[in-house]
Amino acid sequence: MDNQGFISVEFLFSLFIILIVATGLLVYSQNTMNSSLNMESNFNHRLILDNVAHTISEVESNGEFYSRYLKLPTTDKYYVLTLEKNKLTIEYDDKKGEEFIPFIDAYSTYKMYPGRIYVIEKTHEGKILIK
Repeated sequence: MDNQGFISVEFLFSLFIILIVATGLLVYSQNTMNSSLNMESNFNHRLILDNVAHTISEVESNGEFYSRYLKLPTTDKYYVLTLEKNKLTIEYDDKKGEEFIPFIDAYSTYKMYPGRIYVIEKTHEGKILIK
């Protein structure tokens, strides 16, 4: 402003540039935060998938009548685990992760839900049973 109360063109231009830069920084920080939250969710669900696959492999390798209890954790996002033949799949938020578990023979297709406790055992026929 000059002495008479008028705003100069340079002042308006610099204010406009500051607003553009501040808006750009705000959008960039919001996208960065959303990306990190998305990566955390993907990582947590991948850990669940790996843990279940490891438990099934452990039951398979320990022989007949060996069993393990498995409690699936609850997360902020709902997910479903599906064991079909030798493929374990997790589905959440229109995303899908798969892990192959070699050398297992399941009785049928099993669906597992968060917050529930399952017993995974190997029968005398050498098949994996989930109750």
